[in-house]
Amino acid sequence: MALPKLTKLELQIMETLWSRGACSVREIQEAFPAPRRPAYTTVQTTVYRLETKKALRRVKRISNANIFEAAISRGDAQGRLIDELLGLFGGRTKPVMAHLIESGKLTLDDVKEAEQTLRKLARKDKP
Repeated sequence: MALPKLTKLELQIMETLWSRGACSVREIQEAFPAPRRPAYTTVQTTVYRLETKKALRRVKRISNANIFEAAISRGDAQGRLIDELLGLFGGRTKPVMAHLIESGKLTLDDVKEAEQTLRKLARKDKP
């Protein structure tokens, strides 16, 4: 199944479900910081769109409130975003890596962890 493309608000809603687990629309809406909290109906509409996209699913109903949980993982959603970002650069990773290094967002520890991951992948590829 192809992963759905998610908007910023959809990702914020998914983040609530990933961090808190199953929630009602009201609980999702109240998880947003008060000064910039979207309206209940906005969150409700977005949740139902996410359900249509199969990014989340309804797990139960308590009284008149539906309870939803994430149907896709945080890692899968992040992977889709990263693939989209790299697509903007023609699949080239060097411009992205250069920016991360120059902005100070890529640390030496990050590089060491990436090297370990590459070594593990190289070992798996060997027959």
